[in-house]
Amino acid sequence: MRRAAPFLALALALSARPLPAQVATPVPRVAISPRGAEEIAVGNGTMRVEYGRPFAKGRKVFGGLVPWGQVWRTGANAATTLVVGVDVTLGGVAVPKGTYTLYTIPARREWTLIVNRQTGQWGTEYDPRQDLARIPMKVLSLHDHLEAMTISFLPEDAFRGTLRISWERKTLAVPYAFRK
Repeated sequence: MRRAAPFLALALALSARPLPAQVATPVPRVAISPRGAEEIAVGNGTMRVEYGRPFAKGRKVFGGLVPWGQVWRTGANAATTLVVGVDVTLGGVAVPKGTYTLYTIPARREWTLIVNRQTGQWGTEYDPRQDLARIPMKVLSLHDHLEAMTISFLPEDAFRGTLRISWERKTLAVPYAFRK
């Protein structure tokens, strides 16, 4: 019995202090769909878009997660917001200075961008009576898979360019221009 005492003492000592595998390490918290924002100078003002950036995470996005032919919030979580600091045209349609929500209607060949006057709502709260415009978008194929949805402005010059929505293997494009 006396021989077991040192081993018992050692066992108690080791169990009293945590082993490295028992040490709790903090797990970094990452938002499921982080917010994204893009701003560009246009004429004598700016255009800014704020949106939730969903990730594909191995899912089929278009025609799966995002069904064909239905209004889509164009992002995740809260509605995607477009703040236009000057009068512009989007796809040739006049959009006055102001704050709007962007929605899209996905289709295999041609998408529709919806500029909606309702703001501040959750992304799935769409009121078609508030539509300012429905604008056809050009659909382009991407060679590489894009994991996170991205909205960006591709300027041609200080007065015009292209608003782009890219995800999975698609880029949707609509031209914008400053209106004097």
